[in-house]
Amino acid sequence: MRRARRDPGVVGRHREHASELAAALRSAVAGEVDFSVTARALTTMDASNYRRVPAGTVAPRDAADVAAALEVCRAHGTPVVARGGGTSIGGQATGTGVVLDLTRHMGGIVSLDPEERTAVVRPGLVLDRLRAAARPYGLTFGPDPSTHSRCTLGGMIGNNACGAHSVAWGTTADNVRSLDVVTYRGAELTLGREGRGAPPGLRELVEGHLALLRTGYPEGLPRRISGYALDALLPERGVDVVRSFCGGEGTLGVVTEATVRLVPLPAEPVLVVLGYADEGAAADAAPGLLEHEPLTVEGMALDLVPDAVGLPRGGAWLFVEVDGEGAARRLVRAADAVDAAVVRDPAGQRALWRIREDAAGTATRALGGGEAWPGWEDCAVPPARLGAYLRAFRALLADFGLRGIPYGHFGDGCVHVRIDFDLWTPEGVRHFRRFSEAVADLVVAHGGSLSGEHGDGRARAELLPRMYGEELVGLFGAVKDVWDPDGGLNPGMLVRPGRLDEGLRFEGLRFEGLPVVGPSSEGPPSEGLALAGLPVAAVGRAAARCVGVAKCRVEGPSSGTGVMCPSYRATGEERHSTRGRARLLHEMALGEVVTDGWRSEEVREALDLCLSCKGCRSDCPVGVDMAAYKAEFLDRHYAGPLGPLRRPRSHWTMGRLPHWLDVFGRGLNAAMRLPFAARLAGVTPERTMPRVAAASFTSWFAERASDRPPALTLWPDTFTDHLSPEVGRAAVRVLEDAGLGVRLPEGRVCCGLTYVSTGQLGAARRVMRRTLDVLDPPDGGLPVVVLEPSCAATLRTDLPELLPDDPRAARLAASVRTFAEALEELAPDWDPPRVDRPVTGQTHCHQHAVLGDAADRRLRARAGLTGGLAGGCCGLAGNFGFEPGHYEVSVACAEDQLLPALRDAPPDAAVLADGFSCRTQIADLTGGRGQHVAELLAEAVDKASGV
Repeated sequence: MRRARRDPGVVGRHREHASELAAALRSAVAGEVDFSVTARALTTMDASNYRRVPAGTVAPRDAADVAAALEVCRAHGTPVVARGGGTSIGGQATGTGVVLDLTRHMGGIVSLDPEERTAVVRPGLVLDRLRAAARPYGLTFGPDPSTHSRCTLGGMIGNNACGAHSVAWGTTADNVRSLDVVTYRGAELTLGREGRGAPPGLRELVEGHLALLRTGYPEGLPRRISGYALDALLPERGVDVVRSFCGGEGTLGVVTEATVRLVPLPAEPVLVVLGYADEGAAADAAPGLLEHEPLTVEGMALDLVPDAVGLPRGGAWLFVEVDGEGAARRLVRAADAVDAAVVRDPAGQRALWRIREDAAGTATRALGGGEAWPGWEDCAVPPARLGAYLRAFRALLADFGLRGIPYGHFGDGCVHVRIDFDLWTPEGVRHFRRFSEAVADLVVAHGGSLSGEHGDGRARAELLPRMYGEELVGLFGAVKDVWDPDGGLNPGMLVRPGRLDEGLRFEGLRFEGLPVVGPSSEGPPSEGLALAGLPVAAVGRAAARCVGVAKCRVEGPSSGTGVMCPSYRATGEERHSTRGRARLLHEMALGEVVTDGWRSEEVREALDLCLSCKGCRSDCPVGVDMAAYKAEFLDRHYAGPLGPLRRPRSHWTMGRLPHWLDVFGRGLNAAMRLPFAARLAGVTPERTMPRVAAASFTSWFAERASDRPPALTLWPDTFTDHLSPEVGRAAVRVLEDAGLGVRLPEGRVCCGLTYVSTGQLGAARRVMRRTLDVLDPPDGGLPVVVLEPSCAATLRTDLPELLPDDPRAARLAASVRTFAEALEELAPDWDPPRVDRPVTGQTHCHQHAVLGDAADRRLRARAGLTGGLAGGCCGLAGNFGFEPGHYEVSVACAEDQLLPALRDAPPDAAVLADGFSCRTQIADLTGGRGQHVAELLAEAVDKASGV
């Protein structure tokens, strides 16, 4: 086949100085041009296994900026890749030249026409923002990938994204009416049907290959996403240029505006969950349900949801959404299922759908504790062939000694799976390649598509000849050359790709001393504070577990009870997301872009606004623990002879607060009234320092007598002991009313929280060991009740991670109970006093992330405390909100969920805040008073007893 003549100037020729390119871009565009270490490090990866280092980034303000940036890049021979949310799984959102960040300024809705059921949007618009704008009109955008809360319309167009509702509303290509695009050579085109917007030569190229286009694509395949959709350009299909452009992965042009179709929301959505004996039976049943016009037909098996809580009987399930109670009943009658559940309640539906939406991350944690990766993420076969394909696929996994958890869009024959490839070793990478080739042949043998949702990218483009043949793949190259003769847009994607086993992001993170995670591994790599003291590559390996699905990038204000990621919601900057920080740590370990290792100022600056809320430990689908990584980084960043001199003053004051309170006690009140005291202490002047109590909780407890035999040890944490002893006194009152004798440790104890959060891990270990000496053995086996959630979380997780070789640490961690857990476990027959009052406030972020609040919710219900508590983080977060430069972010975090919840509460609502930081933030920002639940219950106990 004769190919269009190409200008050899771009690919392989862009070696001009980055500073010259950056200067030219700054002169040409109104948006931000950022060639800094941080900007480059944040965009080396997407949600795939691949990594490419860009020269820099540009955040264009409008279409004119896009055109200007492309003109400069072409003049400098520099390739360009457009990037939205960076959640692509094939590597297509990474590039070696200039990355166009379309999310910063080009994320708006231009117009929405409910009569025509269309919207005009810009490419950086997050899907959920469009859906929220359309919802008041009873409309939505049909395609809804599981990343709907952070993926962008431009990215969806580039990958032809689909989602759970594609059986009803199709792919993104089915829902785009027209596109405004700019080509690498600066042509501004509006694409549509009947050849509208086609670049010169495209129609002629198609007309010369009509027979190939009519016979070269598989039939009966609703999820054919691989390659270019050139058959959309056939005359009998309306020469649909816009449809053929969708799924081009940014290789043909840059979208600057799109007109999309909106569809009516179901009037009465009902979720039917059908249980089947196994995965194959569910897959075989899925095609037969399509005649009932379902909105979704999603499948998953027991290995994805091993506890199966809330699901009907079976070993696999189909989640089928229909419109209306009648349709649900008909579906249940027609389905040959083992068991069925009909869920009408929206909250119940959301809880079940959350299992499915989080699967892209949860499936990354392989059975047995290892890790699984994308790489064969989303192939699709004709729905009627899905059962046979899945059985053969499972057998192929076994033949290769691999494990994966298939799930996905069974109604469309599309399967997602993360597989426990060993991508750390050369032999493991060779095994990965051999499997990819074998499974590609299996998919083709079943008449399928190598990609059924996320596009080909680096992961599958090399294998496209196995699906389409060399002639059609050659035509793909010719079409690319018509659109982009210079090869400047996302080179190496779809056309003339690199090898699928090259450019993996794991290269360079191998070292002796950390277990290799792969098919033969016994468990996960070291994580959390167990990383402390290991080489820098260990932190890189831990950070690499972030697969980039970007659940931490949900735009604020958030909803629900989640926590992650408060600093991103406050600033909207990638470097302040959990993913962004993980990427910087990854690059720090590699040493190519971030070259200063533990001394990196780029990493320190990104971690500076991490609140150590631990939200990512629970909310991140793969459990990235950024609070632990931050503690380790700070510990190493300030190591060495001059390290202590470089530490912020707040690390010496608030980071060692338990010590200063023990030494000076109430004397700190007078000290903080001295001129310049706050500045000397490293505290921001916007904050009012808490006052030390006149009498500590431990001194009060020592003066009282009790003849009750102790049933528990009450932990006198620093905050309760010195700053809010009223909480300790209230807890004793309630515990004793429940018939429980209380004792305190016979010596000073401290969990080490403030030392950990400021990255003073050596001091934290010393404090923890002294505490274990006091509690040796751990208080005669009594449960240890901790009132402060952050201290309880530290004892449960950080203590055993920092002292893994001390069996006393594990014993103490296992003995820790929250206040509500202790009452439920130790006094199951006690009836709490009825408070019968609405409550508002916030679940402590550490409680949410580490401890759980199920016992607390049950306790509140039994006491007649009605209403739920908000999620998120209060924003004070220990020392964070007191440190200079953090005040605005601290307040913004409070405005995310806490302050709105307080404003919206009934006038008689009690404000619940079990954490001292939460109560301090509430007092500081509202003048109101938050209470620990023990205080509310103690007041009711006293009232009932006439005290």
